[in-house]
Amino acid sequence: MTEDILINITPQETRIAVVAQGVTQELHIERTQTRGLAGNVYLGKVVRVLPGMQSAFIDIGLERAAFLHIADIWEAHHNGGSPEKPLPIEKMLTDGQSIMVRVIKDPLGTKGARLSTQISIAGRMLVYLPQEAHIGISQRILDETERELLRSRVQSLLPEDETGGYIVRTIAEIALEEDLKNDIDFLRKLWGSIKGMAYKSASPCLLYQDLSLAQRVFRDFAHEKTGHIQIDSYEDYLHLREFAGNYTPDILEKLTYYEGERSLFDLYGVEDEIQLALAKRVDLKSGGYLIIDQTEAMTTIDVNTGGFVGGRNFDDTIFKTNLEAAHAIARQLRLRNLGGIIILDFIDMDSSEHQSAVLEELKKTLTNDRTKVSVSEFSALGLVEMTRKRTRESLAHLLCESCPICHGRGQVKTPRTVCYEIMRDIQNEAKRFSPREFRILASQIVIDMFLEEESQYLATLGDTIGKPISLQVESAFSQDQYDVILM
Repeated sequence: MTEDILINITPQETRIAVVAQGVTQELHIERTQTRGLAGNVYLGKVVRVLPGMQSAFIDIGLERAAFLHIADIWEAHHNGGSPEKPLPIEKMLTDGQSIMVRVIKDPLGTKGARLSTQISIAGRMLVYLPQEAHIGISQRILDETERELLRSRVQSLLPEDETGGYIVRTIAEIALEEDLKNDIDFLRKLWGSIKGMAYKSASPCLLYQDLSLAQRVFRDFAHEKTGHIQIDSYEDYLHLREFAGNYTPDILEKLTYYEGERSLFDLYGVEDEIQLALAKRVDLKSGGYLIIDQTEAMTTIDVNTGGFVGGRNFDDTIFKTNLEAAHAIARQLRLRNLGGIIILDFIDMDSSEHQSAVLEELKKTLTNDRTKVSVSEFSALGLVEMTRKRTRESLAHLLCESCPICHGRGQVKTPRTVCYEIMRDIQNEAKRFSPREFRILASQIVIDMFLEEESQYLATLGDTIGKPISLQVESAFSQDQYDVILM
């Protein structure tokens, strides 16, 4: 399936859309002020070692200290330790120590960045692992003969003094010897400059910053099935041409400058897709729909038949809806960049054959995902649990914030509920104080309810406490905001 890549660049942000068969499959957004950190290499300073948690906080120059766990300390598993029994963290790190680290997860919400001491530097064809001494092959390359052939090709190109290792990326399957050799030389030279900078720098400091989002298009997204790469900024087009000419010359011919008057993202319907990707409900062509709820702990996706009544019988309707939902779910995960634990609630199916078919369809469509996913079988409750590696903020977290009215709850108290809260507060305050008058400040809709449906109860309360109660509209207040003033 041919994919087109659209690049929209403004001074404040870069947006990438991957489009296949006229439908947006992926969205990537990088803002100038909050550029992603994953892949960056820092010289950090140990702020605090926590032996009880076998972890440490590392200052890498950000607002929040980053987090390093013993599982991500390469030396603890290899220099005197083992994967089964790593050295304890208190024997590896001390407060104030300088340490070279790589960011493996961007800061998410209130959590600091996640770090690893295993350094890896991604190139076009290869990933360099300076601390390793073996050659690994991408899991996406399934043919064992091809895997061994690639391993031998890379091994034959390594210099005699090479002590590091490499991971061969999928794109290397079609690479020329010269391409592989250039990648090896580039990565070795880059690692040398990183080591040199670390030697002469004081912690904390940035040693290496990963490529910008626009540049990563050529390294991570473009492949032999990529059709066109269009960019709508001429200045950046020239910079990317120069970059691609030096780094990925085989992709250069795919890059074109978009000169149309209409917005590039608007022309391909990407702007509409962004708005739809922020909604809870996703409509299916059959009339069914998904409800996607994203929380701090997990994401739940509920499948509903909606208005779909096609098929020979109800079981057939459910089966077809679930099959369509499997495709939609896989696309929504990529589009919204949903990660962590994901619970899928397909419509209940009585047939185990139908369950197996839906699960296989889901796994099949997830093979296009660039991010690592793991899918379980149907549980006894008819749910499918899956995980998707989370390395950056989801689209909703990037573009949205909690509602200042409901504070992220997704709902507000009814006017009647607020009225009853206010009257309880006045009753309690009347027992403690004896003001001349109680004045209620609330939103228009709450005041209207006091004047109409709840007027009798308010009057009875005034008689009970023996004090007048006045009302005042506060236009700045939300529906569930109020104040009781003692006059």
